[in-house]
Amino acid sequence: MATETDGEIELEYELDERPPLPKSILLGLQHVAVMIVPATAVAYIVGGAVGGVDVAYIVQMVLLFSGLATVVQAYTAGPVGAKLPIVMGTSFTFVGAATTIGVDYGLGAVLGAILVTGFTVEGLIGWQFKRIKPFFPPLVTGLVVVIIGLYLIPVAIDYAAGGVGASDYGAPYNLGLAALVLGVALVLNLFADGVARLLSILAGITVGYGTAVALGYVDFSAVSAAAWVALPQPGKFSLSFEPVPIVTFAFLFLVSAMETVGDMSSVTAAEGRNPTDDEFRGGLFTDGLLSSLGSMFGAFPVTSFSQNAGIINFTGVMSRHVVGIAGGMLVVLGLSPKVGAAVTTIPQAVFGGAVLLMAGMVAASGFRLIMLHTDLDRRNMVIVAASLGLGLGVTTRPEALAELPGAAETFFSEPVIMTALTALVLNTIVPGENSPLFDADSEDQSAGTPTVETPTDD
Repeated sequence: MATETDGEIELEYELDERPPLPKSILLGLQHVAVMIVPATAVAYIVGGAVGGVDVAYIVQMVLLFSGLATVVQAYTAGPVGAKLPIVMGTSFTFVGAATTIGVDYGLGAVLGAILVTGFTVEGLIGWQFKRIKPFFPPLVTGLVVVIIGLYLIPVAIDYAAGGVGASDYGAPYNLGLAALVLGVALVLNLFADGVARLLSILAGITVGYGTAVALGYVDFSAVSAAAWVALPQPGKFSLSFEPVPIVTFAFLFLVSAMETVGDMSSVTAAEGRNPTDDEFRGGLFTDGLLSSLGSMFGAFPVTSFSQNAGIINFTGVMSRHVVGIAGGMLVVLGLSPKVGAAVTTIPQAVFGGAVLLMAGMVAASGFRLIMLHTDLDRRNMVIVAASLGLGLGVTTRPEALAELPGAAETFFSEPVIMTALTALVLNTIVPGENSPLFDADSEDQSAGTPTVETPTDD
């Protein structure tokens, strides 16, 4: 069992350790409980906007391929997989474009674009990651982790208020449920020991859900209407291939790759290190390959889930076997619509309290990654300021880009893109120790002090 040394957090279970099976199941359930609503929300949002599609089936496929991708990340399949505790699911990164393209071109164009660009973009990045790794030092990847956590906070607040568009958005009982979950999780994590601390998030969600049921806020009608078992159907949706959707999703998979790099760095930051080349490559391969395969069955892209990276840092449980169990649970949910329907009856406000905590932990782990491995001199502080300023700027005021061409607006309104590209470009072109174009001698220049040779006698 690890102790807190050289920047590591205190780990209850290290990467290859196996907690007892009962505890592993509960810890895996905690991962599933935190990610299942946001993972399936993309299917509900896009399917509802497009109309005329089997949304329940899409939800089922999202859960199935999220589970398969999670298992592959934990245990690998040849070169695919990172052998890290990375929970996979469908990201909100794809919601806007998938909705617009689905309405304008049809769902088949969305799935066709995913099929073409998923492994093409992320597979290429993963394959060549060793070459481009010098361009992604902890300063850059840490900033990606920070912005992922920061832009998840408004999403968490929306959940806590009842969900965007809900008729009871901001109702006191929604805020009360979220506060209850947050309070239980904080108290157990900070003041309890053993299993109670490790399962603090699951305990908070359980208490919040039980309270919601007791108060009559839970609707179980979807559970009785769902089938017990339903198998995936390849080719259920006819695929089409349109240039604009393909180019758009190519950009979005670039964002997904950046998020995965950031999430993997957040996970390994618990050990005080960055991921290895093989871990980066395998993780990116999984993102791209499983996304492309899933599209043939009707699933949206799968990528790493930031809030689950936050769970690892929050609980100190880094065991990949726990995450492998979580992946198996997601596979079962994907094959059983009735079980999945039961899980999705949990009110969004209950998840809001948990996601808020996780988003903050993700951002905090990014800051720790930067501080452990980067000298925060004038050069690097300016890069941090510019990157976070632009990333948060387009998040809080997206209307500022409304006059740009559609493709440019879609691209530059993504906070991860703005933060990552700013950090990447500045870190590359400004002389300094972290720059891949300049040697370490430029460190003194970046700090603003010239190098002076001291004369010596021959």
